[in-house]
Amino acid sequence: MTDHSPDWQDALEPEPPSAATVFGDRLPIVRQFTEHLARHGEELGLIGPLELPRLWSRHVVNSGLVAPLLRAGRVGDVGSGAGLPGLVLAIARPDVHLTLIEPMERRVAWLNRQVDELGLENVDVVRARAEEAKLAGRLDQVTARAVSALRTLIPITAPLLVPGGELLLMKGSGVTGEMGAAEKAIRRFKLQDVEVLVLGEGVVDDVTRVFRARVPAA
Repeated sequence: MTDHSPDWQDALEPEPPSAATVFGDRLPIVRQFTEHLARHGEELGLIGPLELPRLWSRHVVNSGLVAPLLRAGRVGDVGSGAGLPGLVLAIARPDVHLTLIEPMERRVAWLNRQVDELGLENVDVVRARAEEAKLAGRLDQVTARAVSALRTLIPITAPLLVPGGELLLMKGSGVTGEMGAAEKAIRRFKLQDVEVLVLGEGVVDDVTRVFRARVPAA
């Protein structure tokens, strides 16, 4: 695989100070992943051509802010794509097992390559659409980022959870409006403790918003 452009290093956003705060001693591995994504992400269709100048802040640190919300157990990432947030979370939380669910063969190949090159032992990659994934048991938590609106996302993620399991769905500033449009899905799956968390205030310029909810315990 060749570099998409010889000047990718010039275009890549400098590592922000917040990266050390968010990732701690896992930062060296995060740097490796970020470099790999900067080198090959555009040619593989993983990131757009305008993303390098904000790759750290908008994508990598943004994903890493979710890591403290993970519980020890099995976490699924739906529509993993470039590995945002799934690979970033797997690096940040080696105590948690991540199942990356991605339907596109090219992206699955990328994810598997990163798992090998970064030496991640807490990840498995499943090629499937979320609603068709055959998993070895249900998941304790499910994440997703930039996949679809909540009214569509809840019906394909909630069934993957164990009773009492938790959704951690990364959303943009329009999440409140999405919640209103998703009221039928929220009622259908009897979601509890529904809330929006704002992560990274005082640490990053662009905060991360997470729609968090639990499915019934029984």
